[in-house]
Parts: sequence; C-alpha cells; structure tokens
Amino acid sequence: MHEVDDVDALTPYERYKLMASLVVPRPIAWVTTLGPTGIPNAAPFSMFAMVGEDPPLLMVSIDRLPDGARKDTAVNIDATGEFVVHLVDRPLVESMDATSVRHPPEVDELAERGIVTVPAASVRPPVIAEAPVALECELWSRMDIPSREIYFGRVRRLRTRPGLVDRKRMRVRLADYAPVARFGASFYTTTRERFTLTGEPTTDIDSL
Repeated sequence: MHEVDDVDALTPYERYKLMASLVVPRPIAWVTTLGPTGIPNAAPFSMFAMVGEDPPLLMVSIDRLPDGARKDTAVNIDATGEFVVHLVDRPLVESMDATSVRHPPEVDELAERGIVTVPAASVRPPVIAEAPVALECELWSRMDIPSREIYFGRVRRLRTRPGLVDRKRMRVRLADYAPVARFGASFYTTTRERFTLTGEPTTDIDSL
C-alpha cells in the first residue's frame, strides 16, 4: 500500500521539498535576459518544460524570493518580453551553478564569470556560446500563483551545437547530446544511461 499525505495539510516548504524531489529528473533552463539598462542576466531554473510544438512553446517557472522581492529574470522578461533558454551539459554545470547566486541587477554575471556569449538572431538577450542548445523566445503568456511567476515562451529560433542535428532527417544525434538534469535536494544527474523498451542497452542511439 502507498503512504498517503494530505497535500493541503503540508506547509508550502514541505510540498516543495517533496514534489521537487519526486518529480525528477527535470531539465535545467539556463535563462538569459536583459535588464532595463541593457545589462545581461543569467540564471538557472529546473521547473521547466516543453509545452507544445504548434506553436512551439516552453514554460519556465520562477520562484518568488522569501523577502517578497522578484527575481531579475522575471522582472526582465516582463520588461522586454524576450529571453533565451539554454540546455546545460556537464562541462557547463559549474558555470551554470555560479549564476544561481543572487547579484544586484547592475552586475553582469556572464562577464564576471567569463562566460562567452554571442548575439541572438531574433531577440536581444545574448546566447551562451558553449551551450549545446539555445532557444530564443518571445513571451507568449504568463500566469501568477502565490509562490511563482510562470512564463510561456514562443520559440523563434533554435540554435544547436554544430553537428548535433542531422539536418536531412531533422534528428538529434543523441550520442552527442547528454544534458544535465536536476534531481532531488542538491543533486544533479546526467542522461548518459539509456535503454530501449526491450530493456537492452541502446547502442544505436541515433536511430531513436
């Protein structure tokens, strides 16, 4: 028999701890935005998902700070209507984690950490050059709940590391793609171990 908890009887923090450790693994959205004076901001969020393909939508859920302040990412998206979501692989994890530290909005975290960027093709926030995937987004819609600000972005441009996509078949070369995901507590996980529905190890990953 399952153990059953009345979710409404739990505190918000207890709900967060349980749900964030049970609904895993979650891909990481490393989001870049521009502040009101044009200073770039970068921050990671793991409450992130693809929503649909027609139109191509994704969702990023941004938590409100305990002191009542809003995160710079949320403020910047509301002000500009633009953001870029990057997927993160193992070589970028330390840089990604470093941008989770809270800084004043006038600090360019990307420059401070030596993270190289290039201009986006369709929006103003910069693209992190070493990210395997970058999705340039315009704000589609947003919703508010007491603990979070939730943004839906329409993907305008999809940028991928050279050679990652077979352009003739429009298939990702999955053998070359292993994004990192958030697990429970402070743990992360890789996506290198894969299997087919037969239970046998997958050797021809590109055929998936």
